[in-house]
Amino acid sequence: MSSASSKPGGPDFAHAIRAETLADGGMLAGHVGDEPVLLARRGAEFFAISAACSHYGGPLADGLLVEDTVRCPWHHACFSLRSGEALRAPALSPVSCWSVEQSDGTVFVRHKKPARPKGRAPVSSSAPRKIVILGGGAAGFAAAEKLRREQYQGEIMMLSDDSAPPVDRPNLSKDYLAGTAQEDWVPLRPESFYNESAIDLRLNSRAAAIDARSREVVLAAGERIGFDRLLLATGAEPVRLSIPGADDSRVHTLRSLRDSQVIIERAKTARRAVVLGASFIGLEVAASLRNRGIEVHVVAPDKIPMARILGPELGGFVQSLHHEHGVMFHLPDTAAVIDGRQVQLKSGAVLEADLVVTGIGVHPRVELADAAGLHLDRGVLVDAHLETTAPGIFAAGDIARWPDRHTGSNIRVEHWVVAERQGQTAALNMLGRHEPFAGVPFFWSQHYDVPINYVGHAEGWDDVAIDGDIGAKDCIVRYHKQGRLMAVASIFRDIDNLKAELSMERGM
Repeated sequence: MSSASSKPGGPDFAHAIRAETLADGGMLAGHVGDEPVLLARRGAEFFAISAACSHYGGPLADGLLVEDTVRCPWHHACFSLRSGEALRAPALSPVSCWSVEQSDGTVFVRHKKPARPKGRAPVSSSAPRKIVILGGGAAGFAAAEKLRREQYQGEIMMLSDDSAPPVDRPNLSKDYLAGTAQEDWVPLRPESFYNESAIDLRLNSRAAAIDARSREVVLAAGERIGFDRLLLATGAEPVRLSIPGADDSRVHTLRSLRDSQVIIERAKTARRAVVLGASFIGLEVAASLRNRGIEVHVVAPDKIPMARILGPELGGFVQSLHHEHGVMFHLPDTAAVIDGRQVQLKSGAVLEADLVVTGIGVHPRVELADAAGLHLDRGVLVDAHLETTAPGIFAAGDIARWPDRHTGSNIRVEHWVVAERQGQTAALNMLGRHEPFAGVPFFWSQHYDVPINYVGHAEGWDDVAIDGDIGAKDCIVRYHKQGRLMAVASIFRDIDNLKAELSMERGM
Protein backbone atom coordinates (compact mmCIF):
# COMPACT_ATOMS: atom_id res chain seq x y z
CA MET A 1 0.00 0.00 0.00
CA SER A 2 1.52 3.27 -1.11
CA SER A 3 0.65 6.91 -0.70
CA ALA A 4 1.31 10.22 -2.35
CA SER A 5 4.42 12.14 -1.26
CA SER A 6 4.20 13.67 2.22
CA LYS A 7 6.25 16.65 0.99
CA PRO A 8 3.97 18.51 -1.41
CA GLY A 9 5.61 19.92 -4.49
CA GLY A 10 4.41 22.04 -7.35
CA PRO A 11 3.04 25.56 -7.13
CA ASP A 12 1.56 27.06 -3.98
CA PHE A 13 -2.06 27.63 -4.99
CA ALA A 14 -2.55 30.07 -2.12
CA HIS A 15 -0.62 32.49 -4.33
CA ALA A 16 -2.08 33.63 -7.60
CA ILE A 17 -1.41 31.63 -10.75
CA ARG A 18 -2.40 32.71 -14.23
CA ALA A 19 -5.60 31.05 -15.46
CA GLU A 20 -3.99 30.22 -18.80
CA THR A 21 -1.46 28.06 -16.91
CA LEU A 22 -4.13 25.37 -16.92
CA ALA A 23 -5.85 24.50 -20.18
CA ASP A 24 -9.47 23.38 -20.28
CA GLY A 25 -9.56 19.75 -19.12
CA GLY A 26 -6.17 20.04 -17.46
CA MET A 27 -5.03 19.15 -13.95
CA LEU A 28 -2.10 20.40 -11.91
CA ALA A 29 -0.68 19.07 -8.64
CA GLY A 30 0.43 21.64 -6.10
CA HIS A 31 -0.27 22.54 -2.50
CA VAL A 32 -1.88 24.92 -0.07
CA GLY A 33 0.40 25.19 2.93
CA ASP A 34 1.49 21.66 3.79
CA GLU A 35 -1.48 19.96 2.11
CA PRO A 36 -1.16 18.50 -1.41
CA VAL A 37 -3.92 19.89 -3.61
CA LEU A 38 -5.13 19.11 -7.12
CA LEU A 39 -6.29 22.03 -9.26
CA ALA A 40 -8.50 21.10 -12.21
CA ARG A 41 -10.19 23.14 -14.91
CA ARG A 42 -13.48 22.53 -16.72
CA GLY A 43 -14.30 25.31 -19.13
CA ALA A 44 -14.21 28.54 -17.13
CA GLU A 45 -14.54 26.72 -13.80
CA PHE A 46 -11.64 25.77 -11.54
CA PHE A 47 -11.82 23.15 -8.79
CA ALA A 48 -9.45 22.28 -5.94
CA ILE A 49 -9.53 18.99 -4.06
CA SER A 50 -7.06 16.82 -2.15
CA ALA A 51 -4.35 15.50 -4.45
CA ALA A 52 -4.39 11.92 -3.13
CA CYS A 53 -7.09 9.28 -3.53
CA SER A 54 -8.73 8.34 -0.23
CA HIS A 55 -8.41 4.63 -1.07
CA TYR A 56 -4.66 3.89 -1.24
CA GLY A 57 -3.35 7.41 -1.82
CA GLY A 58 -3.03 7.31 -5.61
CA PRO A 59 -1.95 10.62 -7.27
CA LEU A 60 -5.14 12.04 -8.78
CA ALA A 61 -3.18 14.40 -11.03
CA ASP A 62 -2.09 11.30 -12.98
CA GLY A 63 -5.70 10.22 -13.39
CA LEU A 64 -8.45 11.04 -15.85
CA LEU A 65 -10.78 14.04 -15.83
CA VAL A 66 -14.31 13.07 -16.92
CA GLU A 67 -16.78 15.97 -16.94
CA ASP A 68 -16.74 17.29 -13.36
CA THR A 69 -15.12 14.20 -11.85
CA VAL A 70 -11.61 12.78 -11.58
CA ARG A 71 -10.72 9.07 -11.67
CA CYS A 72 -7.78 7.62 -9.76
CA PRO A 73 -5.08 6.01 -11.95
CA TRP A 74 -4.38 3.16 -9.55
CA HIS A 75 -7.69 1.47 -8.84
CA HIS A 76 -10.27 3.56 -10.72
CA ALA A 77 -11.98 5.28 -7.80
CA CYS A 78 -13.91 8.39 -8.84
CA PHE A 79 -14.45 11.71 -7.03
CA SER A 80 -16.66 14.72 -7.59
CA LEU A 81 -14.65 17.87 -8.23
CA ARG A 82 -17.55 19.91 -6.81
CA SER A 83 -18.04 18.14 -3.50
CA GLY A 84 -15.10 15.74 -3.06
CA GLU A 85 -17.61 12.89 -2.70
CA ALA A 86 -16.35 9.39 -3.46
CA LEU A 87 -18.64 8.44 -6.34
CA ARG A 88 -17.23 5.00 -7.10
CA ALA A 89 -15.58 2.24 -5.16
CA PRO A 90 -13.00 1.25 -4.16
CA ALA A 91 -12.80 4.68 -2.51
CA LEU A 92 -15.50 5.07 0.13
CA SER A 93 -14.33 8.25 1.87
CA PRO A 94 -14.52 11.73 0.33
CA VAL A 95 -11.56 13.99 -0.31
CA SER A 96 -11.36 17.57 0.93
CA CYS A 97 -12.39 20.53 -1.20
CA TRP A 98 -11.04 24.07 -1.26
CA SER A 99 -12.74 27.26 -2.37
CA VAL A 100 -11.35 28.78 -5.57
CA GLU A 101 -11.51 32.43 -6.57
CA GLN A 102 -10.76 34.08 -9.90
CA SER A 103 -9.77 37.71 -10.47
CA ASP A 104 -8.28 39.49 -13.50
CA GLY A 105 -7.14 36.28 -15.18
CA THR A 106 -5.62 34.81 -12.03
CA VAL A 107 -6.71 31.92 -9.82
CA PHE A 108 -6.39 31.64 -6.04
CA VAL A 109 -7.12 28.59 -3.87
CA ARG A 110 -8.45 29.88 -0.57
CA HIS A 111 -9.74 28.01 2.47
CA LYS A 112 -10.71 24.38 2.87
CA LYS A 113 -14.46 23.88 2.75
CA PRO A 114 -16.15 22.29 5.78
CA ALA A 115 -17.11 18.64 5.46
CA ARG A 116 -20.68 17.96 4.45
CA PRO A 117 -22.85 17.41 7.55
CA LYS A 118 -24.02 13.85 8.12
CA GLY A 119 -27.66 14.52 8.76
CA ARG A 120 -30.50 12.08 8.21
CA ALA A 121 -33.12 12.57 5.54
CA PRO A 122 -36.72 13.19 6.46
CA VAL A 123 -38.90 10.10 6.83
CA SER A 124 -40.31 8.96 3.48
CA SER A 125 -43.49 6.93 3.40
CA SER A 126 -42.15 4.97 0.42
CA ALA A 127 -38.81 4.06 2.01
CA PRO A 128 -38.42 0.54 3.40
CA ARG A 129 -38.48 0.47 7.18
CA LYS A 130 -35.90 -2.31 7.51
CA ILE A 131 -33.15 -3.55 5.21
CA VAL A 132 -31.32 -6.78 5.99
CA ILE A 133 -27.96 -7.57 4.37
CA LEU A 134 -26.69 -11.15 4.31
CA GLY A 135 -22.90 -11.01 4.11
CA GLY A 136 -20.10 -8.95 5.58
CA GLY A 137 -17.86 -8.68 2.54
CA ALA A 138 -17.34 -6.04 -0.14
CA ALA A 139 -20.89 -5.87 -1.49
CA GLY A 140 -22.60 -6.03 1.89
CA PHE A 141 -20.44 -3.37 3.48
CA ALA A 142 -20.60 -1.04 0.48
CA ALA A 143 -24.39 -1.30 0.47
CA ALA A 144 -24.72 -0.48 4.17
CA GLU A 145 -22.27 2.42 3.91
CA LYS A 146 -24.06 3.79 0.84
CA LEU A 147 -27.47 3.59 2.50
CA ARG A 148 -26.30 5.77 5.36
CA ARG A 149 -24.45 8.11 3.01
CA GLU A 150 -27.74 8.55 1.16
CA GLN A 151 -29.25 9.50 4.53
CA TYR A 152 -31.52 6.46 4.72
CA GLN A 153 -32.82 6.41 8.29
CA GLY A 154 -34.53 3.05 8.49
CA GLU A 155 -33.07 -0.02 10.19
CA ILE A 156 -30.01 -1.70 8.69
CA MET A 157 -28.99 -5.13 9.89
CA MET A 158 -25.91 -6.83 8.49
CA LEU A 159 -25.61 -10.55 9.20
CA SER A 160 -22.11 -11.97 8.73
CA ASP A 161 -20.92 -15.48 9.49
CA ASP A 162 -17.36 -14.11 9.78
CA SER A 163 -15.75 -13.43 13.15
CA ALA A 164 -14.27 -10.09 12.01
CA PRO A 165 -15.95 -6.89 10.81
CA PRO A 166 -15.66 -6.15 7.07
CA VAL A 167 -12.04 -5.96 5.93
CA ASP A 168 -10.09 -4.86 2.85
CA ARG A 169 -9.84 -8.38 1.43
CA PRO A 170 -7.42 -7.61 -1.45
CA ASN A 171 -4.86 -6.68 1.18
CA LEU A 172 -5.02 -10.12 2.79
CA SER A 173 -2.99 -11.73 -0.01
CA LYS A 174 -0.88 -8.67 -0.78
CA ASP A 175 0.70 -6.21 1.65
CA TYR A 176 -0.77 -7.58 4.86
CA LEU A 177 0.36 -11.12 4.14
CA ALA A 178 3.75 -9.82 2.95
CA GLY A 179 4.23 -8.02 6.25
CA THR A 180 4.33 -4.52 4.75
CA ALA A 181 0.88 -3.37 5.90
CA GLN A 182 -0.20 -2.90 9.49
CA GLU A 183 -3.25 -4.75 10.75
CA ASP A 184 -5.08 -1.50 11.51
CA TRP A 185 -5.06 -0.78 7.76
CA VAL A 186 -7.15 -3.89 7.08
CA PRO A 187 -10.63 -3.05 8.50
CA LEU A 188 -12.76 -1.08 6.06
CA ARG A 189 -13.98 1.01 8.99
CA PRO A 190 -13.21 1.04 12.73
CA GLU A 191 -15.64 -0.90 14.91
CA SER A 192 -17.09 2.37 16.23
CA PHE A 193 -18.39 3.15 12.72
CA TYR A 194 -21.22 0.62 12.99
CA ASN A 195 -22.66 2.02 16.21
CA GLU A 196 -22.20 5.62 15.05
CA SER A 197 -23.95 4.79 11.76
CA ALA A 198 -26.72 2.75 13.41
CA ILE A 199 -25.75 -0.37 11.46
CA ASP A 200 -26.61 -3.48 13.44
CA LEU A 201 -23.62 -5.66 12.52
CA ARG A 202 -24.02 -9.19 13.83
CA LEU A 203 -20.90 -11.32 13.50
CA ASN A 204 -20.81 -15.12 13.69
CA SER A 205 -24.42 -15.10 12.51
CA ARG A 206 -25.24 -17.85 10.05
CA ALA A 207 -28.47 -17.73 8.09
CA ALA A 208 -30.18 -21.09 7.65
CA ALA A 209 -33.03 -20.09 5.33
CA ILE A 210 -34.82 -17.25 3.58
CA ASP A 211 -38.61 -17.21 3.69
CA ALA A 212 -39.41 -15.02 0.70
CA ARG A 213 -43.17 -15.21 1.27
CA SER A 214 -43.14 -14.09 4.89
CA ARG A 215 -40.10 -11.84 4.21
CA GLU A 216 -37.98 -13.29 6.95
CA VAL A 217 -34.43 -14.58 7.36
CA VAL A 218 -34.16 -17.62 9.60
CA LEU A 219 -30.89 -17.88 11.53
CA ALA A 220 -29.22 -21.17 12.37
CA ALA A 221 -29.99 -20.49 16.04
CA GLY A 222 -33.70 -20.31 15.19
CA GLU A 223 -34.27 -16.54 15.34
CA ARG A 224 -36.49 -15.13 12.59
CA ILE A 225 -35.64 -11.64 11.33
CA GLY A 226 -38.12 -9.73 9.21
CA PHE A 227 -37.19 -7.42 6.35
CA ASP A 228 -38.73 -5.03 3.85
CA ARG A 229 -35.75 -5.34 1.52
CA LEU A 230 -33.09 -8.04 1.54
CA LEU A 231 -29.64 -7.97 -0.06
CA LEU A 232 -27.93 -11.29 -0.68
CA ALA A 233 -24.19 -10.65 -0.57
CA THR A 234 -23.02 -14.05 0.61
CA GLY A 235 -19.94 -14.04 -1.62
CA ALA A 236 -17.91 -17.09 -2.50
CA GLU A 237 -15.91 -19.67 -0.64
CA PRO A 238 -12.70 -21.44 -1.59
CA VAL A 239 -12.83 -24.77 -3.36
CA ARG A 240 -11.44 -27.36 -0.95
CA LEU A 241 -8.89 -30.00 -1.84
CA SER A 242 -10.26 -33.52 -2.04
CA ILE A 243 -7.04 -35.52 -1.90
CA PRO A 244 -5.58 -37.62 0.92
CA GLY A 245 -4.02 -35.35 3.52
CA ALA A 246 -6.01 -32.26 2.53
CA ASP A 247 -7.19 -31.87 6.13
CA ASP A 248 -3.64 -31.66 7.50
CA SER A 249 -3.06 -28.70 9.83
CA ARG A 250 -0.35 -27.40 7.47
CA VAL A 251 -2.89 -26.91 4.64
CA HIS A 252 -4.62 -23.54 4.42
CA THR A 253 -6.95 -21.53 2.22
CA LEU A 254 -7.08 -17.74 2.13
CA ARG A 255 -10.38 -15.91 2.21
CA SER A 256 -10.82 -14.22 5.59
CA LEU A 257 -8.72 -12.10 7.91
CA ARG A 258 -8.42 -15.09 10.20
CA ASP A 259 -7.12 -17.21 7.30
CA SER A 260 -4.41 -14.63 6.60
CA GLN A 261 -3.48 -14.38 10.28
CA VAL A 262 -3.09 -18.16 10.54
CA ILE A 263 -0.85 -18.26 7.45
CA ILE A 264 1.25 -15.39 8.83
CA GLU A 265 1.71 -17.22 12.11
CA ARG A 266 2.71 -20.44 10.32
CA ALA A 267 5.06 -18.45 8.05
CA LYS A 268 7.08 -17.28 11.07
CA THR A 269 8.65 -20.73 11.40
CA ALA A 270 8.22 -22.09 7.86
CA ARG A 271 11.20 -22.50 5.55
CA ARG A 272 9.42 -24.03 2.54
CA ALA A 273 5.91 -23.46 1.24
CA VAL A 274 3.91 -25.06 -1.54
CA VAL A 275 1.17 -23.03 -3.21
CA LEU A 276 -1.39 -25.14 -5.05
CA GLY A 277 -2.87 -23.12 -7.88
CA ALA A 278 -1.47 -20.31 -10.03
CA SER A 279 -4.44 -17.99 -9.83
CA PHE A 280 -4.07 -14.31 -8.97
CA ILE A 281 -4.59 -15.16 -5.30
CA GLY A 282 -2.14 -18.06 -5.47
CA LEU A 283 0.62 -16.00 -7.08
CA GLU A 284 0.02 -13.02 -4.78
CA VAL A 285 0.44 -15.43 -1.86
CA ALA A 286 3.64 -16.72 -3.45
CA ALA A 287 5.01 -13.17 -3.76
CA SER A 288 4.05 -12.35 -0.16
CA LEU A 289 5.72 -15.48 1.20
CA ARG A 290 8.86 -14.76 -0.82
CA ASN A 291 8.88 -11.31 0.77
CA ARG A 292 9.10 -13.14 4.10
CA GLY A 293 12.12 -15.11 2.89
CA ILE A 294 10.32 -18.45 2.48
CA GLU A 295 11.19 -20.87 -0.32
CA VAL A 296 8.08 -21.16 -2.49
CA HIS A 297 6.99 -23.83 -4.98
CA VAL A 298 3.88 -23.28 -7.13
CA VAL A 299 1.99 -26.29 -8.48
CA ALA A 300 -0.76 -25.84 -11.07
CA PRO A 301 -2.36 -27.78 -13.94
CA ASP A 302 -1.74 -25.01 -16.48
CA LYS A 303 1.25 -24.85 -18.80
CA ILE A 304 1.36 -21.07 -18.37
CA PRO A 305 -0.08 -19.34 -15.29
CA MET A 306 -3.24 -17.31 -15.95
CA ALA A 307 -3.03 -17.77 -19.71
CA ARG A 308 -6.79 -18.34 -19.77
CA ILE A 309 -7.35 -14.82 -18.36
CA LEU A 310 -4.34 -12.83 -19.59
CA GLY A 311 -3.18 -14.79 -22.63
CA PRO A 312 0.12 -16.65 -23.00
CA GLU A 313 2.30 -13.57 -23.48
CA LEU A 314 1.27 -11.72 -20.34
CA GLY A 315 0.83 -14.95 -18.38
CA GLY A 316 4.35 -15.99 -19.36
CA PHE A 317 5.68 -12.64 -18.20
CA VAL A 318 4.03 -13.06 -14.79
CA GLN A 319 5.63 -16.50 -14.48
CA SER A 320 9.06 -15.16 -15.39
CA LEU A 321 8.65 -12.31 -12.90
CA HIS A 322 7.99 -14.77 -10.09
CA HIS A 323 10.83 -16.97 -11.28
CA GLU A 324 13.19 -13.99 -11.06
CA HIS A 325 12.15 -13.62 -7.42
CA GLY A 326 12.97 -17.24 -6.66
CA VAL A 327 9.57 -18.95 -7.05
CA MET A 328 9.86 -22.47 -8.46
CA PHE A 329 7.09 -23.69 -10.75
CA HIS A 330 5.84 -27.24 -11.32
CA LEU A 331 3.68 -26.99 -14.46
CA PRO A 332 1.54 -28.64 -15.56
CA ASP A 333 1.07 -30.75 -12.45
CA THR A 334 -1.26 -31.25 -9.50
CA ALA A 335 -1.00 -32.54 -5.96
CA ALA A 336 -1.96 -36.18 -5.43
CA VAL A 337 -1.26 -36.74 -1.72
CA ILE A 338 -0.21 -34.61 1.23
CA ASP A 339 1.67 -36.71 3.73
CA GLY A 340 2.98 -34.77 6.69
CA ARG A 341 5.66 -32.43 5.40
CA GLN A 342 5.60 -33.88 1.90
CA VAL A 343 3.41 -33.01 -1.07
CA GLN A 344 3.40 -35.80 -3.63
CA LEU A 345 2.57 -34.68 -7.18
CA LYS A 346 0.85 -36.68 -9.90
CA SER A 347 4.06 -36.50 -11.90
CA GLY A 348 5.79 -38.43 -9.13
CA ALA A 349 7.78 -35.48 -7.78
CA VAL A 350 7.84 -34.95 -4.03
CA LEU A 351 8.04 -31.47 -2.48
CA GLU A 352 8.94 -30.75 1.11
CA ALA A 353 6.60 -28.23 2.74
CA ASP A 354 6.19 -26.69 6.17
CA LEU A 355 3.19 -24.77 4.82
CA VAL A 356 0.69 -25.46 2.04
CA VAL A 357 -1.68 -22.79 0.71
CA THR A 358 -4.38 -23.75 -1.78
CA GLY A 359 -5.75 -21.32 -4.35
CA ILE A 360 -7.67 -23.57 -6.70
CA GLY A 361 -10.70 -21.38 -7.16
CA VAL A 362 -13.91 -20.41 -5.40
CA HIS A 363 -17.58 -21.14 -5.90
CA PRO A 364 -20.51 -18.79 -5.21
CA ARG A 365 -22.48 -19.38 -2.03
CA VAL A 366 -25.94 -19.76 -3.57
CA GLU A 367 -27.43 -22.44 -1.32
CA LEU A 368 -29.72 -20.02 0.53
CA ALA A 369 -30.93 -18.48 -2.72
CA ASP A 370 -31.55 -21.90 -4.22
CA ALA A 371 -33.54 -23.13 -1.23
CA ALA A 372 -35.60 -19.92 -1.31
CA GLY A 373 -36.65 -20.65 -4.88
CA LEU A 374 -34.71 -17.86 -6.57
CA HIS A 375 -33.69 -18.48 -10.17
CA LEU A 376 -30.09 -19.60 -10.58
CA ASP A 377 -27.69 -19.89 -13.50
CA ARG A 378 -24.18 -20.55 -12.17
CA GLY A 379 -25.02 -17.77 -9.74
CA VAL A 380 -28.12 -15.86 -8.66
CA LEU A 381 -29.89 -14.33 -11.66
CA VAL A 382 -30.67 -10.64 -11.26
CA ASP A 383 -32.07 -7.98 -13.55
CA ALA A 384 -30.33 -4.76 -14.57
CA HIS A 385 -31.24 -3.27 -11.17
CA LEU A 386 -29.73 -6.28 -9.33
CA GLU A 387 -33.15 -7.50 -8.16
CA THR A 388 -33.70 -11.26 -8.10
CA THR A 389 -36.80 -13.06 -9.31
CA ALA A 390 -38.31 -12.48 -5.85
CA PRO A 391 -39.51 -8.86 -5.54
CA GLY A 392 -37.68 -6.91 -2.86
CA ILE A 393 -34.77 -9.36 -2.72
CA PHE A 394 -31.55 -8.18 -4.37
CA ALA A 395 -28.17 -9.85 -4.94
CA ALA A 396 -24.73 -8.35 -5.43
CA GLY A 397 -21.10 -9.39 -5.57
CA ASP A 398 -19.64 -12.81 -6.27
CA ILE A 399 -23.03 -14.56 -6.40
CA ALA A 400 -24.81 -12.20 -8.83
CA ARG A 401 -25.16 -12.97 -12.54
CA TRP A 402 -26.34 -9.79 -14.22
CA PRO A 403 -27.12 -8.62 -17.78
CA ASP A 404 -23.93 -6.89 -18.87
CA ARG A 405 -24.51 -4.17 -21.42
CA HIS A 406 -21.02 -4.33 -22.90
CA THR A 407 -20.80 -8.06 -23.60
CA GLY A 408 -24.50 -8.42 -24.31
CA SER A 409 -24.80 -11.47 -22.07
CA ASN A 410 -25.35 -12.42 -18.45
CA ILE A 411 -22.05 -12.54 -16.60
CA ARG A 412 -20.80 -13.21 -13.07
CA VAL A 413 -17.38 -12.04 -11.91
CA GLU A 414 -15.51 -12.34 -8.64
CA HIS A 415 -13.82 -8.94 -8.44
CA TRP A 416 -13.64 -6.83 -5.29
CA VAL A 417 -14.39 -3.52 -7.00
CA VAL A 418 -17.35 -4.99 -8.89
CA ALA A 419 -18.79 -6.30 -5.63
CA GLU A 420 -18.45 -2.91 -3.96
CA ARG A 421 -20.00 -1.05 -6.88
CA GLN A 422 -22.86 -3.52 -7.10
CA GLY A 423 -23.48 -3.13 -3.37
CA GLN A 424 -23.73 0.62 -3.88
CA THR A 425 -26.14 0.26 -6.81
CA ALA A 426 -28.25 -2.27 -4.91
CA ALA A 427 -28.46 0.17 -2.00
CA LEU A 428 -29.88 2.86 -4.27
CA ASN A 429 -32.37 0.46 -5.82
CA MET A 430 -33.55 -0.84 -2.46
CA LEU A 431 -34.49 2.80 -1.87
CA GLY A 432 -36.48 2.82 -5.12
CA ARG A 433 -34.04 4.64 -7.40
CA HIS A 434 -34.32 2.17 -10.36
CA GLU A 435 -30.69 2.68 -11.34
CA PRO A 436 -29.24 0.04 -13.70
CA PHE A 437 -25.85 -1.41 -12.88
CA ALA A 438 -23.72 -0.42 -15.86
CA GLY A 439 -20.24 -0.64 -14.37
CA VAL A 440 -17.43 -2.14 -16.41
CA PRO A 441 -15.64 -4.89 -14.42
CA PHE A 442 -12.24 -3.89 -13.04
CA PHE A 443 -9.63 -5.57 -10.89
CA TRP A 444 -5.98 -5.12 -10.03
CA SER A 445 -3.30 -7.56 -9.01
CA GLN A 446 0.10 -6.84 -7.47
CA HIS A 447 3.20 -8.99 -8.05
CA TYR A 448 6.23 -7.59 -6.24
CA ASP A 449 6.59 -4.05 -7.63
CA VAL A 450 4.51 -4.76 -10.74
CA PRO A 451 0.78 -3.90 -10.80
CA ILE A 452 -1.56 -5.38 -13.38
CA ASN A 453 -4.80 -3.49 -14.04
CA TYR A 454 -7.58 -5.26 -15.92
CA VAL A 455 -10.80 -3.69 -17.17
CA GLY A 456 -13.62 -5.40 -19.04
CA HIS A 457 -14.59 -9.05 -19.24
CA ALA A 458 -13.28 -11.53 -21.80
CA GLU A 459 -14.27 -15.16 -21.35
CA GLY A 460 -12.67 -15.76 -24.73
CA TRP A 461 -11.03 -13.84 -27.55
CA ASP A 462 -9.80 -14.35 -31.08
CA ASP A 463 -7.17 -11.60 -31.17
CA VAL A 464 -4.69 -10.14 -28.69
CA ALA A 465 -3.07 -6.80 -29.53
CA ILE A 466 0.01 -5.78 -27.53
CA ASP A 467 1.03 -2.13 -27.44
CA GLY A 468 4.41 -1.55 -25.79
CA ASP A 469 6.86 -4.00 -24.29
CA ILE A 470 5.62 -6.57 -21.77
CA GLY A 471 9.17 -7.49 -20.75
CA ALA A 472 9.98 -3.83 -20.08
CA LYS A 473 6.88 -3.59 -17.82
CA ASP A 474 5.35 -0.95 -20.06
CA CYS A 475 2.40 -2.25 -22.05
CA ILE A 476 -1.29 -2.36 -22.67
CA VAL A 477 -2.84 -5.59 -23.95
CA ARG A 478 -6.21 -5.53 -25.72
CA TYR A 479 -8.43 -8.60 -26.08
CA HIS A 480 -10.82 -8.61 -29.04
CA LYS A 481 -13.59 -10.96 -30.09
CA GLN A 482 -15.03 -10.62 -33.60
CA GLY A 483 -13.53 -7.15 -33.81
CA ARG A 484 -15.03 -5.96 -30.51
CA LEU A 485 -12.82 -4.85 -27.63
CA MET A 486 -13.72 -7.08 -24.68
CA ALA A 487 -11.01 -6.31 -22.11
CA VAL A 488 -7.74 -4.50 -21.52
CA ALA A 489 -4.83 -5.40 -19.24
CA SER A 490 -1.98 -3.01 -18.58
CA ILE A 491 1.30 -2.60 -16.73
CA PHE A 492 2.20 1.01 -15.87
CA ARG A 493 -0.20 2.33 -18.50
CA ASP A 494 -2.73 3.63 -16.01
CA ILE A 495 -4.17 6.46 -18.08
CA ASP A 496 -4.69 4.13 -21.05
CA ASN A 497 -6.51 1.69 -18.77
CA LEU A 498 -8.78 4.46 -17.50
CA LYS A 499 -9.54 5.59 -21.04
CA ALA A 500 -10.39 2.01 -22.02
CA GLU A 501 -12.84 1.79 -19.12
CA LEU A 502 -14.46 5.07 -20.17
CA SER A 503 -14.79 3.99 -23.81
CA MET A 504 -16.43 0.71 -22.73
CA GLU A 505 -18.85 2.63 -20.51
CA ARG A 506 -19.81 4.82 -23.42
CA GLY A 507 -20.14 1.88 -25.77
CA MET A 508 -17.40 3.06 -28.10
